[in-house]
Parts: sequence; C-alpha cells; structure tokens
Amino acid sequence: MLNINFNHSADAAFRPLSGLSNAHLQTILPRLIRRRIALQPHWQRLTLPDTDFVDLAWSEDPAFARHKPRVVLFHGLEGSFHSPYAHGLLRACKERGWLGVVMHFRGCSGEPNRLRRIYHSGETSDASYFLRWLREEWGSVPTAAVGFSLGGNMLACLLGEQGTSCLLDAAVVVSAPLMLEPCSLKLEQGFSRVYQRYLLNQLKQNAGRKLRAWPGTLPVDLSQLKALKKLRDFDDAITARAHGFLDATDYYRRCSAMPLLPGVAKPLLIIHAKDDPFMTSEVIPAADLLPSSVTYQLTEYGGHVGFVGGTLRKPQMWLEQRIPQWLSTWLDN
Repeated sequence: MLNINFNHSADAAFRPLSGLSNAHLQTILPRLIRRRIALQPHWQRLTLPDTDFVDLAWSEDPAFARHKPRVVLFHGLEGSFHSPYAHGLLRACKERGWLGVVMHFRGCSGEPNRLRRIYHSGETSDASYFLRWLREEWGSVPTAAVGFSLGGNMLACLLGEQGTSCLLDAAVVVSAPLMLEPCSLKLEQGFSRVYQRYLLNQLKQNAGRKLRAWPGTLPVDLSQLKALKKLRDFDDAITARAHGFLDATDYYRRCSAMPLLPGVAKPLLIIHAKDDPFMTSEVIPAADLLPSSVTYQLTEYGGHVGFVGGTLRKPQMWLEQRIPQWLSTWLDN
C-alpha cells in the first residue's frame, strides 16, 4: 500500500488563512505571528565524540520529565530555537504533555563551533549520536523527531540510512529539499532570489563569527567569504570542501534524501506545499518510490514552512496542530 495522500480528512487538511494564500505571504507570516516567544527553554550543552558541541533547547528540564514521550526538533538552514516553527512546536509539545528538544546543528545556537567543519543537509552523525545519547542518558520512552527544511532532508536521510535500526518510533519532515540541486537552482530564480540573499547573508554572518573566534576553521578567509554571491558559491567554497565533497554538485547529489526514501522503515509523514518558493516539482516523490511506512501529504498552499490558517482575528499555525495530531498514535499509546 502506497500512502501518497493528496486528500485528507477535514481535520488533517490545510486551509490557508482567507485572502492570504499567497506562497510568499504564507512563508513570511509565521515570523509575524510567532514573533513573541512564549516558552522559556532549558538549555544544555552536549559534548560530541570529536570534542565539538551542540546546544540543546528543552521544553523543560529533562531531569523532571524523563518518563514523558519525547519529540526531537531539527531546524532548517541557519535556524534555531528562536525560529518561529521551532519554539512554536516546542510549546505545542509541552502542552500535549511531551518533552520537546531542539538539537541545534553545530554553530547554530549563537556560539561558533570549534572544529574545522559546520553542518549540512546530509550530516546525520550528530543526530544519530544525539538519539543514542538521549536513550542512554534519559531512558527509553516513545520518541519521535520532526525536521524542517534542511533539517527535514537530514532527518529523511537518517531514516533511510538506518531503516529498522533507527531509534525513532515515528518522524515528520516538513518542506524538505529532498532533491538539493533543483532547489538550489530554484533559489536563483525570480522572487526566490530574495530568500537566497537572506539565507546567504545569515550563512556569511555565522561563518564570519566562526572565523573571528576560531581562525582557520573554515576553508576560506574573511575576504573570500565576503566575495560569495550565491548559496551554491557557499556550498562550493565551504560546505563541500569542509566535509570532503568534490564540489557543490557532488554534495547535492550525495546528500539528497529522495534516493534514500525506499529504505525508510519507521512511520514517516512528509508534508510539502505545491507552492513552496524554495522547491520544484522534483521534490515530489514518485508513487512507486515510497514504502508503506511513508505517508505523503501534498497541500496546494502553505509556502515554505508556513501553513498559516484560521482567520485574521485568530490565525492558526496548522503545523502545530497537524504534527502532534499525527504523532499522537506513537507517542500517546
């Protein structure tokens, strides 16, 4: 049975906020609606096997919530706990009685990481180590993960690589660039170039902080960093060279999650919007590619990690309802 679901029951369907279905408005609206952070996280630093670190933002102190079901959040490119989708869903998890945690990728929590590397769309070793540590440190309870955009591609890679041995009971992937190269090209076209400029500026600022704090820990210097004009330039000069890829093309082809989807054995919900300004139709998997463990939900509207419904007076963040609703099967039983 192939679970490619374009039509869902009324409670699972996404209906955009009336009059504001435009893809770019949907993409931007969460930053306005979720501008105020309503959750004070519990921070923890986790030292990795190679002596580097990742920072964790918990929905509450895990020492007092070790028996609660867990939800791990993997953010997008240059995202963090402060991203609207992250702190919004973390709060929603806490309200459901679950323990949520954002695992920040290296260098994304506000402090540059120390080693000669960063993070990327196919870097699953840190997430894999974190999931093992989570079980060893806090015990075995129902555990799910949610990945957004870049973090969604990474999570899909991890699920595809590990199959039945994956330590997750279920997972959700939202607005993931499952084919990296077409998505990279899309961000060089039309209005999508606005997003490329924003993301590239964020990457360059973060890389600049890292070079000033830890000189020599990237394969470029500050003047070379300043000269980068496109995301592909960044991936060519830094992402690929720092992680052993030949170039950006080699990185994109080896780290796209789409070819790994047949190996997914744990329950996975993939959510995409047809109008996502970061994506092309090439991120929509073919029906015969998906195993029975994967449910695919393609919405007409929603933009990139947007999905704002409700009314102008009372807007609703649909992902904060849909994701817990779907995960409850594995976390609440």
